[in-house]
Amino acid sequence: MIKLLRFIKQKFARLGPGFITGAADDDPSGVATYSIAGAQFGYKLNWLSLFLTPMMIAVQEMCGRIGMVSGMGLAGAIRKYYSKKLLVFSILLLFIANTVNIGADLGIMAASLAMIAGLPYLFWLVAVTIFTVLMEVFVPYDKYSRYLKWMGLTLLVYGLTAFLVKQDWLQVVKFTLIPHIDLNLTYLMTTVGFLGTTISPYLFFWQAAEEVEEEIKEGKIAEFEESPEVVETEIKHMQKDTTAGMIFSNLISAFIILTTAATLHVNNITDIETPQQAALALRPLAGNFAYLLFTFGIIGIGLQSVPILAGGVAYAFAEAFGFKEGLAKKLTEAKAFYATIGLATFIGALMNLIGINPIKALYYTAILNGIIAVPLIAIIIRLADNEKIIGKYKSSTWSKTFAWTAFFFMGIAAVLMIANL
Repeated sequence: MIKLLRFIKQKFARLGPGFITGAADDDPSGVATYSIAGAQFGYKLNWLSLFLTPMMIAVQEMCGRIGMVSGMGLAGAIRKYYSKKLLVFSILLLFIANTVNIGADLGIMAASLAMIAGLPYLFWLVAVTIFTVLMEVFVPYDKYSRYLKWMGLTLLVYGLTAFLVKQDWLQVVKFTLIPHIDLNLTYLMTTVGFLGTTISPYLFFWQAAEEVEEEIKEGKIAEFEESPEVVETEIKHMQKDTTAGMIFSNLISAFIILTTAATLHVNNITDIETPQQAALALRPLAGNFAYLLFTFGIIGIGLQSVPILAGGVAYAFAEAFGFKEGLAKKLTEAKAFYATIGLATFIGALMNLIGINPIKALYYTAILNGIIAVPLIAIIIRLADNEKIIGKYKSSTWSKTFAWTAFFFMGIAAVLMIANL
């Protein structure tokens, strides 16, 4: 047992941006989306967790390879090789989507803390907002990246909750392996939201930038947009890291669906607007332990994902407008970069105070993400196959096949949804 634990710890220590990115995909807003999917449709959307995994791996691996080989984040590569109008349009949409996402996540975390720890909601909202900004600004990158990785493991609580409740495993297998498709508007909107939460634009920008941060940390380059020397073994390690992160991400989404399908859906509790409702509904159906685990998972992954959402915006703006960037830099070295992080986080927090319903905004933001991811995926495929950017490390045939499948599948889902509006 001790040898096994040492082996697991050793393997986990080698994981980096790919795993962190995958875990961040299941942020509190993702928990909300998957909870809604499970409550409304039972196991019927669980096939997406399996179906999307190779597509997610392909797209995120491309983003990681672009950052690792070029020394540029995704926004920097788009600025250099594509239209500036396209770049500005993309990052403005990213800013809107991420800020709403941050607001929803902060609100969900604050409500969860108030629910299990007492004290007013406003106290926790201010506390988690200030805490996440201070951590991102003042904790050195090497320590901060380890913090992000370990916080991602809090998602394992959803694996426990899925097995604590009684499951119809034959139905689970059926709806995981056999796609179920309805063409009614509610199903299509939930599907597009599911897609936008799973294959999400902020993950594209974050992972590309974090691969560059890792090279700065290792002393291979000093700044973004410097070209590092990369060897094949490093590319393969990044691919394994990304694969592990995306498989972990989709396993967690499946566990959340299984939990809410087996408890809420079977008891005709389908109108779930927040994860807190899902957690409270679990209490009489699965007991206090499942309720506490579900809530703890929301808080833990929120502390990991909010800084990633804000950081993704800051990287994109820095590369688009040419100011100094990087979590490895001190506040005095990258003032505009850190100001963007603070601004995005505080605007998100204010959403919870001015009457905007963050959950409704979040739902439509997930749908917006599902739409704007489509052209971004096409751009990523082109960038990751451009010798000027990635040299000899061009995309494999299987990688391009899965990425183009994501492009067409998400595009068709968006068109069908819009046609049914």
